[in-house]
Amino acid sequence: MKPPLEQLKTCADLDSLRSTLHVLCAPLGTVAELEIFLVDQAGHHQAMCFWHMQSKDEDARVMRDWGVGRFGGELVTVVDLEPKEPEYPT
Repeated sequence: MKPPLEQLKTCADLDSLRSTLHVLCAPLGTVAELEIFLVDQAGHHQAMCFWHMQSKDEDARVMRDWGVGRFGGELVTVVDLEPKEPEYPT
């Protein structure tokens, strides 16, 4: 099984990223708040995720287990979003 941050990289859009982050965090606690900002870097799509868990202990577990840091009091990670496969007319 891939590490959680690697699993987030398989998301192609905001909805799948949001739901995947909630699922991956569940064993460590409950996501209390999540904000995701989409960024386009020269045609390469990234998502900046800022969130916190219900307790400081849960935040500490995510930081320890996932290796993420804090910015402005929130847990933060940047995810490269994989583009969807191009759709060709049939």
